[in-house]
Parts: sequence; C-alpha cells; structure tokens
Amino acid sequence: MSTGSALAQLVALAVLPFLLAGLVNRVKSLWSGRKGPPLLQLLFDVARLVRKTSVYSTTSTPVFRVAPWVLLVTTLASASIVPLLGSRPLVSFAFDFVWLAYLWGLGRVALVLAALDTGSSFEGMGAAREATFATLLEPVLFLVSGALCALSDTRTLHEALMPELSSGAAVVVWAGALVALLIVLQVETGRIPVDDPGTHLELTMVHEVMVLDHSGPELAAIQYSAALKLFVGASLLATLLNPWAGKGTLPAALAHLALCAGVAVVVGTIESLSARLKLRAVPRYVLVAIGAGAVALLATAWRTGGLA
Repeated sequence: MSTGSALAQLVALAVLPFLLAGLVNRVKSLWSGRKGPPLLQLLFDVARLVRKTSVYSTTSTPVFRVAPWVLLVTTLASASIVPLLGSRPLVSFAFDFVWLAYLWGLGRVALVLAALDTGSSFEGMGAAREATFATLLEPVLFLVSGALCALSDTRTLHEALMPELSSGAAVVVWAGALVALLIVLQVETGRIPVDDPGTHLELTMVHEVMVLDHSGPELAAIQYSAALKLFVGASLLATLLNPWAGKGTLPAALAHLALCAGVAVVVGTIESLSARLKLRAVPRYVLVAIGAGAVALLATAWRTGGLA
C-alpha cells in the first residue's frame, strides 16, 4: 500500500465516523419533519467531553477506567483490516476475519466488565442483554466470512469482500452476506430495531445502560468507538456493493464513500419507519442473520458441487 493511500485511510478514520453518525441522525430528522442537528454534531460532543473531568463511583475499580480505552483500541485495530476507501486495508493477513470478530468481542467484554464493575444491577441488566445478543451474533461473522472466502478462494477479508458474481450460487452468497452484515451492523452498533441509542427507558435499554456511569474523556472514547464501528460495518457492506473495490483509484474511493452514505441513509430510514423490537424478539431477528449466513455457506457447496 502506498503512503498516500494509508494516509487517506487514517484521515477517513478520523472524520468519516462522525459524518456517518450525523447522516443517520439527519435522515431520522428529515423523516420526522425536522431539520436535525449538524452533520458533525457528534464531533462537537466528543470534543466537549474530552475537555471535561471524569467522575468515578467509589465502588468502581481501575477496570471501569481502562475499559473505554480497550474498546477504542480494539475498534481501531478492527478498522485496520477493513477496506475503508475502495482500496486495500491498512493491514491484511491470512484469516484476518477471525481477528475482526475477536477484536469486536474483546471490546464488548471490556464494556460489559466496566458495567458490572459499577456494582449496579441496572447496568448488570444491560450487560447481560448485550452478552446474550453477542453470543448469537458471533457465528454470523464466521458463517459469512467462511462463505465469502470459499466463494473467492481466498483467506483474507478484503479479497473475500470482492467476489465475482459469475453464477447464480455466487449471487446467493453475495445476497446472503449483505443481509447478514446489515443485521450485524445494527446489533453491533445498538441501532433500531435491536436497540435505541436515543432511549433512556429503564426496561428497554441495552447498550446505553452500560455506559450511564461514564463521563468525560472515557465517554468520548465510547461514543467515538460506536461511530467508528458504524463506519467499519458500513465499509464492509460498501465493499461488497462496490464494483471497483480493490482498485485503489479515485472512482473506487468515491463509490465507496457514496455507498457508505447510502448505508447510513438505509439505517436512518429503518430507524424512522420501524419500532424497536421486544427483547424476546431480538434473538429471532439475529437468527435471520444466522440463516442468511448459513444459506450463503450452503450456496458455496452448491457452486462447487458439494451437494450433488
């Protein structure tokens, strides 16, 4: 990878997460007939939080203080193996999709431990819900990654996200991966219909309840991590949809950005036109992603004659 391409991806990591989060909020505002906040409102909020002093409970331990930074580092590390601008990622190696899944898992574990460290049963409730949904979601990443790798005959994530749609089975794998990754994006970022990032209702909170005690720079790290994960998830979908992905050209980068914006519009539209699912319905929604991933994996066997 050239120095210019690497620098462009680093700039994208610093700016685009805030823009995508702002675009989702702007779309939701437009659907409700309001102008909405500025596109970079989250950036202003994070900058304000960084300047504040953190407040800690007397019952918390250093685990509570370290967890937001573990979440931020793991999310940044996961972004390094995902194509962010229609080109090669910053880092690539065999079976790097396993690295992606377990980095997200490590960040989640840190946040759950921080919630439990407060000694609050309220935050413990949110942590239990988060752990339950994550347990169901993890197989989706491996099913989709395995199907795409088998389809592309590759072992790296960025090459697997650029399959050749030369047969009906390949299209089935591609479509199943799109459906599964969209649900992964919604669950991982705590978006409707799985969770509502704007709610503070006691019986419905999942992700937000785990970060209620965080403040100052630690809360800023959590908010930036959430926006960054939205950008990473959108980039996975955009790479699958981008016909010029991997070329490292200006049209490829522009197409990638446009598709990421399109994903943000879709996420905002879904949140505007649908309600949050009941908690007992969320596992069934995640099962849709598992089913889509399983169909994609079976389609690769069909393509190679494994089911004949």
